[in-house]
Amino acid sequence: MTDKKYTAGRINCVLVTGGVWHDIDFARLELLKLLAEDDRIRVRVFEDYENIDAINNADMLISYTCNVVPSLTAQEALYKWVADGGRWYALHGTNSIIRLMNTGLYGTPDWAPLFVETLGSMFRSHPPIAPYTVSVANPDHPLVEGITPFESTDELYLMKTYGKLNVLLDAEYGGKAEGFEEDEWEHARHPVLYTHEVGKGEVLYLTLGHCRHHYDMQPLLDYWPTVEKCAWDLPVFYTLLRRGIKWTIEPFDDITRQAQAQAKQATEQ
Repeated sequence: MTDKKYTAGRINCVLVTGGVWHDIDFARLELLKLLAEDDRIRVRVFEDYENIDAINNADMLISYTCNVVPSLTAQEALYKWVADGGRWYALHGTNSIIRLMNTGLYGTPDWAPLFVETLGSMFRSHPPIAPYTVSVANPDHPLVEGITPFESTDELYLMKTYGKLNVLLDAEYGGKAEGFEEDEWEHARHPVLYTHEVGKGEVLYLTLGHCRHHYDMQPLLDYWPTVEKCAWDLPVFYTLLRRGIKWTIEPFDDITRQAQAQAKQATEQ
């Protein structure tokens, strides 16, 4: 956050990538490559949210997880970190808590209420992967400026939301979401990209970005027949990722420019 002391403009990033049913290795590598485009950013990578010291010392937080449920201690740390002024860029399945129920359907138990309330949403279900149109809900916002409606073949997240969301991108859907306990959805517009204020800080959430390789459904299935990249195949998705990363570090731009100038001056003396 902006009251920290910086050394020559360094920005400390925590990247959380972990979970099931997704090609986490691919997503992790792509995000690290994007983060490497700004040489101020130093990254620590974790598979879950349990390193509280790392979170407390982070200047920016990015997550791409699926079914990674934080402990209560971690939930409290995440909430406080954002509420104190942090910016968290949460991607795709970060808000998912999914279990196979006795009914044979997948349910989404409310096991981490503070976690999903901080994020502003909780995954409930999605229809089968298929093309759908992503529309621009708030064209005046800098994060989506110049972006026009586009088609993505991805998981369309159907979610429970919390608090006030500033929806930037959305998609229209009504119908079945077979395989989930919440399998009937009335026709509505569903958030795809939004911001959610928490205290002095903010969460940016992007639901796009499913990916899966042949071995990512083990032990349920030994071999998944297709490699799914979904929105990762779209240039506009990388535009959104880059803008999201830039958004997380905006509060530090003036501070780091000043710190870099001071460090340069000190070395020249």
